[in-house]
Formats: sequence, C-alpha cells, structure tokens
Amino acid sequence: MSAGDAAPDEVLDCRGQRCPLPVIKMARRLPELPVGAVLRVLADDPAAAVDIPAWCRMRAQDFLAATGTPDSPAYDVRRAH
Repeated sequence: MSAGDAAPDEVLDCRGQRCPLPVIKMARRLPELPVGAVLRVLADDPAAAVDIPAWCRMRAQDFLAATGTPDSPAYDVRRAH
C-alpha cells in the first residue's frame, strides 16, 4: 500500500480557496497534529500542486503523495517534527 492509499489522520478541505490560502491553512494546522500524523489537504487551486511540496521541502516536512482525482486533487503531508 502506498502512502496515498492509507487513510490520513485528518483532512483539511481547502477547495475553492486560492493561493496562498491552502498553504497557510496547512502550515497552521500541521503543528497542531502529533509527529508522524498525516494531513490530507484537499486543494483545487492549480498552484497547490507546486506550493505544497515546496513548502514541505522548505520546512523539512514529509510530502508523501498527490492523490485524489484531476477534479478533486489532494496532497498528503506527514508531520516530521
């Protein structure tokens, strides 16, 4: 089973929100979760496909996978620290 197939610990629905709101909301919520928890961010803004993995690299968090469908993309992030 890949990381994208596992059930996330929490889902953050940012559909309909434009850059930079999905990343800001993810950045605020992730520290509230325990280390190792997976947050699935639902974000249909095309910029999220670039912004979320880039934020994870800059903040040393684990970007696991882009999941979902083209009409309803989702991004799985594991809290690393």
